[in-house]
Parts: sequence; structure tokens; C-alpha cells
Amino acid sequence: MLYLVIGAVILWLLVGLGRGQVVFKRREWRLASSGFALAAFAGAAYAGLRGGWEISIVLVVLGLWLVTTSRMNRPRVVQAPPPPREMTASEARSILGVGPEATDREIDAAYKRLMRSVHPDKGGTSGLAAQLNAARAKLLED
Repeated sequence: MLYLVIGAVILWLLVGLGRGQVVFKRREWRLASSGFALAAFAGAAYAGLRGGWEISIVLVVLGLWLVTTSRMNRPRVVQAPPPPREMTASEARSILGVGPEATDREIDAAYKRLMRSVHPDKGGTSGLAAQLNAARAKLLED
């Protein structure tokens, strides 16, 4: 029983004193956890052969928990995208391929021509379609 308490204290220290601090990185934790799981299974087998079924069951459960945690994928930290900046009129004209003297009708024609090829339903991406929409809106508001 003393060995279980010592093992629990070591595990608690390895996890970061229970405060959520990461002592080991993911790869290091996987190796340490797998090693401890192997030791727990060996201890369970030894205790089972010696007749200590209660200790054996506890060690098997501990080993299974360690194996499970060694295979868990921690969520990756996803950084927020930078805030969108305002598109300039020259950028909008270059996206649509029109000159500075283009009329509203020419802007609409260029927008429709390009949108036919980059629309998400036609194999394009929503990002390209959004750029075209923003460029058209920028030029028509000016």
C-alpha cells in the first residue's frame, strides 16, 4: 500500500502539482506515462501471483489510466486571425482587374465574370468569393 501512495505522489508531481502546470511536454509525457503504465502492469502481475488481488486490480486500473492518458491528444492552441484591415480602392481594382476609370456597369461585369469561376459551388473557395464581394462593395461605394 505504501508503494501505491508513493506512486500517486510521484504521478501528482509529474502532472504539475495539480495546478495545471505542464512539467513534461507532450512527447516526454507519453514516454513517462507509458513507462509508468508498464511498471503498473508488472506490479499488478507480481501482486496477482502473490495473492494480492486487491492491489493487482488497483494497479491494472492505474496502468490502464496511464495508457489512456499517454494516447490523448491535447487541444492545440489556435491563435486568433488578425483583424481584417480595410481594403483600398487600388487593391479592389487589381482584384477585379478594372482600371480607375471603370464604370459601375464594368465593375459588375468583371465581378460576375470572376465570380463564375471562383464561386464555392463551382469549385472555388469561400475566401476568394469573399475577396471579390469586398472588392465590388468597395468600388461601388466610392
